[in-house]
Amino acid sequence: MIRKANESDCMNIAALSLAVWFQTYCMDGIRTENSEFAISSFTEDYFKKILLDPRYGLLVFVEGIYLRGYVLVNLESRFQSEKTGFEIERLYVQGPFQGRGIGKKLLSEIISRHGNRCWLYTWVKNRSIAFYEKFGFIDIGQYDFKIGKETIKNRVLAYGSA
Repeated sequence: MIRKANESDCMNIAALSLAVWFQTYCMDGIRTENSEFAISSFTEDYFKKILLDPRYGLLVFVEGIYLRGYVLVNLESRFQSEKTGFEIERLYVQGPFQGRGIGKKLLSEIISRHGNRCWLYTWVKNRSIAFYEKFGFIDIGQYDFKIGKETIKNRVLAYGSA
């Protein structure tokens, strides 16, 4: 079931974020810079603040008592122009549940709620690029960020704003 996140979800969203982030970005092992970034970024309090901010939308996918994934959108963030639409900041599905249609359902729900023009960025080494392209996203650029001395290269993908 997909629903809007609530305050009681925030601890589990933070935990799922850490699990997915470390699984994705720490394939060579855990480094201090990665740990500092993730542990300071994905906190229960951070997600509680997001719930109160009208610029954001946060949906969760739950089955029974279990959180399987979530999608976080920033409705005011744009990439280079208004035509790119809102930003999908995170689409995280716990590893064992990837490939079961959860990500596709979350994307479809966000698009139906907020419009069909959106963008996101994803690490060039992430297998999610193929998932997004299959959904209909196209590559429109590059966005890099730094963690410590390391530059993380990302592709920017857009939907509905070619």
